[in-house]
Amino acid sequence: MLRKNIRITYLLIVGMALLLVACGESDGASCQVTFPERISVEGNKFVDNNGRQVILNGINVVNKSKEENYLFKGGPEFYANLKKWGFNSIRFIIIWDGLEPEPGVYNEEYLKEIDRRIEWAAANDIFVILDMHQDLFGLKYSDGAPNWATLDEGKTHTAGSIWSDAYMLSEAVQTAFDNFWDNQPAPDGVGVQDHYANLWRYIAKRYANNPTVIGYDIMNEPFPGTSAQKATPALLEAYANLVYKLTGELMTEEKLAEIWGDASKRTEALKLLSTKENYAPVIDALYDFNHEFESVHLQAMYQKVSQAIREVDQKTVLFLEHSYFSNTGVKSSIERVSLVDGTPDPLVAYAPHGYDLVTDTEDAAAANSERVAFIYERIKEKGQQLGMPVWLGEWGAYYSHSEGIVPVARYAVSLIEENLFGNAYWSYDPGTENLSYFQKALLRPYPAYTCGELLSYHYEHENARFRMEWQENENVNSPTMVYVPFLSKLKEVSSYKIEKIDNSDAGWIVIPANNKNSKRELILQF
Repeated sequence: MLRKNIRITYLLIVGMALLLVACGESDGASCQVTFPERISVEGNKFVDNNGRQVILNGINVVNKSKEENYLFKGGPEFYANLKKWGFNSIRFIIIWDGLEPEPGVYNEEYLKEIDRRIEWAAANDIFVILDMHQDLFGLKYSDGAPNWATLDEGKTHTAGSIWSDAYMLSEAVQTAFDNFWDNQPAPDGVGVQDHYANLWRYIAKRYANNPTVIGYDIMNEPFPGTSAQKATPALLEAYANLVYKLTGELMTEEKLAEIWGDASKRTEALKLLSTKENYAPVIDALYDFNHEFESVHLQAMYQKVSQAIREVDQKTVLFLEHSYFSNTGVKSSIERVSLVDGTPDPLVAYAPHGYDLVTDTEDAAAANSERVAFIYERIKEKGQQLGMPVWLGEWGAYYSHSEGIVPVARYAVSLIEENLFGNAYWSYDPGTENLSYFQKALLRPYPAYTCGELLSYHYEHENARFRMEWQENENVNSPTMVYVPFLSKLKEVSSYKIEKIDNSDAGWIVIPANNKNSKRELILQF
């Protein structure tokens, strides 16, 4: 039986090689390497100007340091490396404090430096999504808003054992968010949220006709403010109820607070939430207050900013994130924004983040597969409900973790592939490309541009085997292009057109359009 299976696999590979005959003179443009000039949205898919479906495979490029002018230090060679590593897109972080250091005064020098990096990306066929980033609202407590826009009313700032704990502990951070959602006046008398919308209008006007900038990620991980104080009691009560249901133990408030206030004890307690059946009722305890925030405050802000952008730019895609709490699987209530005339804006993408509860802890390698699958399932469901393409703007955050994180990374990648999500890994640091999870999970073959509808794809690391299926579109004449990071390992290469990337072992497999409405399959063995 084993010999028979090997022979079937071999015949299938050879058969596919015969189907994908070498490009001849008669194939013309359908067999030439054709990178997109621009990317947009059609329904629930990203598409390029050639009519192909696009998988955005990206990484976050970020510098949160004011002292370094919020600019990642990598020059043109860095963007050339991103191309070699197979990234066709980046989530490029921009910081409000750097852009508008004084009310209504925009920093042209910072913008010029952003322009340069966009040019470097364009020179390497990399598209850019601009993300207006914040952590703990602003510069005063982390990064994001300038101090003049951080209306914290002098409240106390409290940190925790993990940086993100301050969202739940800091009255100052929560109050700054409250005043943003309420559009309280900045020192110049203009509402602080109006300043935000005006800034986005200014940015959109600058990049409206730049085809490399394909999207505006309006706000990173929007946080509710003081209403989030409802979250911790709701979570603890739901967790206590689960413990009682499973063990009969009645947990005191003091015991719960002790567990959740200590990172190591929290990780141990999370083992109880290792199944969908246990995790869902606990995380769903946050739905009601999260729904109120997203459907009222967040949606109104998105509508205001989107209309400001559409005044000057009608072509670039708007990327809408769910709330901070939905990162961990709470159902999101955001909806599509509308144009000025009330019709739905067609150029919108859903830009969720997906993180397990152990992210940003020393126990990141203990990420639970069933929890992660649950989070991604919720994301998929929301994308389907919205009828938008899904772009996972952040996931991972594995940083300098060792070999033990590789299975966690591979599993996350398998879910990204299974759900056909676009993605941007969080994040790049110098030397990331040398780490095990990068080499053994992120670096892999994938179909960047598909002539028709991509039905499925997957790279099996264990078997070094790539497979994709797609429904060819007879009206599209541009080739399907599959990125391969290790061409030297590819078997049966003689019948494929291969375009190597300079100074690397990476390149593109180019599959000519067959001008038929037919189902096609590609199998590559390495």
